[in-house]
Amino acid sequence: MLFRPTTEADLDRVVEVIVDEPVGWIGADRYLTELRQGMYRPEWTWIAEDEGRVVGRALWWGQTDSAHPIALDCLHIDPACADRAEIAAGLLAAGLQAFAAQGAPNPPLYNLTLPVGWRDDPAATAAVEWRGRAAAGAGLTREVERLRLEWTPDSGLPPARGELTFAPAADEEFLRLFRRIAVGSLDDETRRNLEAKGAEATARGEMDFYLGCPGRRDWWRLAYAPDGQVVGLALPSATPYARNVGYLGVVPEFRGRGYVDELLAEITRMHADTGTELITATTDTGNAPMAAAFERAGYRITEIRMIYSAPAA
Repeated sequence: MLFRPTTEADLDRVVEVIVDEPVGWIGADRYLTELRQGMYRPEWTWIAEDEGRVVGRALWWGQTDSAHPIALDCLHIDPACADRAEIAAGLLAAGLQAFAAQGAPNPPLYNLTLPVGWRDDPAATAAVEWRGRAAAGAGLTREVERLRLEWTPDSGLPPARGELTFAPAADEEFLRLFRRIAVGSLDDETRRNLEAKGAEATARGEMDFYLGCPGRRDWWRLAYAPDGQVVGLALPSATPYARNVGYLGVVPEFRGRGYVDELLAEITRMHADTGTELITATTDTGNAPMAAAFERAGYRITEIRMIYSAPAA
């Protein structure tokens, strides 16, 4: 079995792959469109070959200006292969080793998209099982389940009590809030970064990430209580595909008062006021308070994502 990145000569064989399992995958049209945009690249597209026949592919994705891939979007091994998990683990390990040798600071995560209620579908559970084993075999042993949610105008604007006021602020104020909100967060990635890097580096990483997103910096707001104390922050943002909730959080001393609803309502209204027809969001299933806030605000779950990543260094 040969594991290698593709060249232009492999393109036809890469795009003819069809995944017939109930998991998210990348079809030919999307791959070709984003290949032209530099979000998929031949050197980020790896195949498994058996005597010259393509039996597997792994499609890593990044933003147009990314130096290294950010996430694995699609992993497929021919069902006729005897041990799909073993072949997939070898394919992933080969790709990850190459990216590390090229200077990638961290192994890209694996983002496996699933339908809502996937655990009730034997085909879906089987598809997750071998892919999960492959991810673990390649060193992506940390597993988190995330909800993808959407708001559309037919949901109506979420109610807000009107207790908070919102205003722009300087970068240093947002950085200070990122640092304070990280402490006690229920978000898995934030907790992992805190453990590995501490509050200051975690805050800087969060802020740099959102500064690099397609959303505009002048959308960002701090939230203030009636007495002028800072309660939290609300960051409307965007992905390459849609407007996005981005980031919101309440500082520890104001948690438990329902302010999360106010922050989410503000982000939703800011996007809706510009005529946005779709707002996306994500949260961990383990972050039950945030998931409940999305439900109250009229966001509906549209898919589930299993995120496989390497443990913190």
